[in-house]
Amino acid sequence: MVRRQIQGKGIKDPRVLDAMGRVPREKFVLAKDLRETYADSPLPIECEQTISQPYMVSLMTECLQLKGQEKVLEIGTGSGYQTAILCLLSKMVYSIEKHQELNARAATILQELGFENVRLKVGDGTKGWPEHAPYDGIMVTAGAPEIPQLLIDQLAIGGRLVIPVGDLYTQVLKRLVRSENGCEVEDVCGCRFVPLVGECGWKA
Repeated sequence: MVRRQIQGKGIKDPRVLDAMGRVPREKFVLAKDLRETYADSPLPIECEQTISQPYMVSLMTECLQLKGQEKVLEIGTGSGYQTAILCLLSKMVYSIEKHQELNARAATILQELGFENVRLKVGDGTKGWPEHAPYDGIMVTAGAPEIPQLLIDQLAIGGRLVIPVGDLYTQVLKRLVRSENGCEVEDVCGCRFVPLVGECGWKA
């Protein structure tokens, strides 16, 4: 998977490649999809959500440019797979999930795998987690109609925010870098994610 689907598609960060090779993806997929665990495609999980394709996970992670000492906020815990990757690459991860069922399942798996540098909660991720701000990196794993200002406000100067932005069907993955003078936003690639539902996203 790492050699063909990730490195073969242009991911170069050695820390990201190492993390993708260390996290057992089969722990996070549904039992019925085990044969497709390492296919380069998203897979369905509970609550009508998905676990992103390995390449997209690695691409979004590389966009954060993590060195190991960062505090990261993840919006959309989902299966917990992306959370585990972030745990390997940063000092502390705070992850918010709107579905209690997904939060509980992810917490169990992450604990079984020995990840301790993570805090999970159930809530509206579009509003972030201001108690622990500012964050060096923020990753949003669902498609938003626009970049929520509340998340930008919780980003540290020099921090990076990665988020899919678009309509309900297709989005563009964007990376925002915050500086003393404002924010610079760049388009990374086209993508398709489940909707980011919340006060500052799509309405349920």
